[in-house]
Amino acid sequence: VARARATRGGELQRRAVGKGQFVDHRGAQRQHHPDRGGEPSGVGEAEMLGGRGAARLAAAEIADVCRRAVAERGQAVIALSGGETPWLMLRELREYELPWNRIYVGQVDERIAPAGDARRNRTKLDEILVRHGPLPAPRLLAMPVEGGDLTAAAVRYQRLLEHYAGTPAQLDLVQLGLGADGHTASLIPGDPVLGVRDRDVALTGEYQGLRRMTLTYPALSRARARLWLVTGAAKHDALRDLLAATGD
Repeated sequence: VARARATRGGELQRRAVGKGQFVDHRGAQRQHHPDRGGEPSGVGEAEMLGGRGAARLAAAEIADVCRRAVAERGQAVIALSGGETPWLMLRELREYELPWNRIYVGQVDERIAPAGDARRNRTKLDEILVRHGPLPAPRLLAMPVEGGDLTAAAVRYQRLLEHYAGTPAQLDLVQLGLGADGHTASLIPGDPVLGVRDRDVALTGEYQGLRRMTLTYPALSRARARLWLVTGAAKHDALRDLLAATGD
């Protein structure tokens, strides 16, 4: 399974989103890399090319959203998830000629772990987009998961997003993955975080050995666009259920 899908508008409820359009790269411009050959033009080719094809389409969609947001509102505020295919996506994205000094990159979720920990999404975001990419360091809006009072840290992160994206925060795009158990962000089946409706940022219980900080359903639902990037045979059943819930 390799699929990249963008949705706009509608409510995100557990494992379902409103209908939208499959990702393509029309309107997005990037630097020319002759060694990469032609780029996929639709989700069918992404499926044929596997994760790398889906990553290219996802990067193109993000680039397009960022360009439009900057043109319409003077800046773009997006939030990204982690994972092997998203890291491929970010390596593609950093090659685009974008107004990076007007783009803010936040996080969809983060593991509670020390700074520099390889399990942290922030570690890869910093490596790919900042240290080896075009994003100015102050424009990486990292979740503050290193302090002692994590509840206060979640409140601070919500206020940070509101500072850049309005109150309540309306992100221009959130990029989401899908776990084999059906979770997206760190909205984990059975966790009380699923019921949070009065906050945009919350904490989970322990999952796979670590607690998480995550955007909640209201924050994800409020975003102007949602980009689903799902790859891997292990996620086939979860993806089937997601698509069935949307009527596709």
